Order: sequence, then C-alpha cells, then structure tokens
Amino acid sequence: MAGGLSKAASKVAVLMGGPSAEREVSLVSGRACAAALREAGYQVVEVDCDRDLPVRLAEIKPDVCFNALHGRWGEDGCVQGILEWLNIPYTHSGVLASALAMDKARAKEVFARAGLPTVRSVIAAREDVSKGHILPPPYVVKPNNEGSSVGVYIVREGSNAPRLAETMPERVMVETYAPGRELTCAVMGDRALCVTDIITNGWYDFDAKYKTGGSRHVLPAELPTDITAACLDYALRAHNALGCRGVSRTDFRWDEARGLAGLILLETNTQPGMTPTSLAPEQAGHLGISFPAFCAWMVEDASCNR
Repeated sequence: MAGGLSKAASKVAVLMGGPSAEREVSLVSGRACAAALREAGYQVVEVDCDRDLPVRLAEIKPDVCFNALHGRWGEDGCVQGILEWLNIPYTHSGVLASALAMDKARAKEVFARAGLPTVRSVIAAREDVSKGHILPPPYVVKPNNEGSSVGVYIVREGSNAPRLAETMPERVMVETYAPGRELTCAVMGDRALCVTDIITNGWYDFDAKYKTGGSRHVLPAELPTDITAACLDYALRAHNALGCRGVSRTDFRWDEARGLAGLILLETNTQPGMTPTSLAPEQAGHLGISFPAFCAWMVEDASCNR
C-alpha cells in the first residue's frame, strides 16, 4: 500500500456517490466505510465523486483510495482507470476484472470457460424483447451492466412479453429464470468466507436489498455439506477467473429438488455493499473480523497496476 506508512500518517480518500443509478446506496456504503476507517486510525477524506475527480484527488493527495462507488462508472473499470493513471493505490478489483464483472454476458463467458454453472442467456434489443418472448418463460430481463437489481423484470409462465421502461438500455440481457433459494458468498483475498441464505417474501429486488425488513440473512446458511462446499469453491473460482482482488461477492440460486445440479451461479459483484449489515461485512463479522478491521484490510490490500 502506501509505502509502509503508519495508519495515523496514511490519508485515505473514500470515493462514494457518483452519477449511477446506485448513487444513494454508494453514499450509505461510503459514509459507513469512512467512519470505520477513522475508527481504525486512518486520516479520511470523503469524496462525493463527479467529473472533476482527477482534480480533486490531485488536491487531496491521498495515499490510498477506498472505492465505495457502486454501479456504472464506479465499478466498471472507469474510475479504476483514472486511479491507475494517477498511480494511486485503490481497493477492490482492477480495470479488467471490474469491466468484466460488470458486463454480465462477458462474465458468464468467463465462468463457462472456468467450468462454473450458469443458465442460458442472450443479449437482445429492448424493442424485440417487448414484442415477444426471446426465451421460453420463465425468464429474467435485466440491463447487462447494472447492479443492485436495477431494472430487473421477471417474466412468468403464461405472461405476455414485458413492456420495458424507456430508461432501460437499447440492448438487454434475457436469462433463463433460476428457481430456488438465494445464496451468496463473499471472498476476501484468497479466502471464501461463508454462505448466507437470503430470505425474502419474493424476488430479491432493490427494496429487498436496501429497505428495512426487506430481507433476512441466515449465516451460515443451513445447507447440505456439499452445497456449502460448492458455494465456497465456486465463489473463489469466479473471483480468480475474473481476476478480482480484495473483496468480491458471488450470488447463487439453489433449487433444492435438483441437489448439486440445481446450484446456479448468477453473478459476481466486485464492489459489494459496504455497510456494517451488508452481506460481505456480515460474513466477515461472523468469522470474527470487525467492520473497521474489514475496511482496514482492504486499505492495506490496495494496489495499482493490476
């Protein structure tokens, strides 16, 4: 990281906010991380990111950037490229891994080559998706490069083709619906942490993720030994296949009736939510790693040129 500087001498710029659809979520994550890093002993500057970010960083002169941005621009390789150009070490994944993970279709190609289980999907024009079924129902329609379940449509059997909002991109992903339980597993460096079972009353959508009472987390998930082992293995393999670093989180669906064959990898998030009760910090806490220690580990892990 910052040349062996002490925490007291290390200045950390926490990047948050930004222009994406996940701006408000990022602000919550960023403020929580900033508070945790101050508790851990770092000098912290909170940065609500805009197009003047390079100028602001030149003024702040941080030793490290803690990237708490979510969504496009902040986790798709763009900000990572700026930080590489400025030669400022930063947390989480580098340019290529960030871009790959954010592009759901290309990430699935990487997962398939790594032997990881995914469902069939295609990229189609928004207009064509609204005219008729691109895949046999049930299926899911979503942007190819957004997170936090932004713009997700579930098309059930017997339903008409979805009328997609004008705010949806011109081309979207259409993916076979994977039934079953919602599971997730975070990776910290070279270690898969544990598996969380996410309990909701319906789809794990934006409200279920972020509104009070929207979901309940059971960790470690009460699963057969082989399913737990597979989740841990697949999450670490997905992290490595994409070339991630720092912390990532991989989401799964598991159809209990099909056993191991019913475990499907949905996607890997290189910038998981970072409040004390978010999924990845919860898993770290379950293993005895406090939220300030978790954030400090990411700062110490920060690097460039990867």
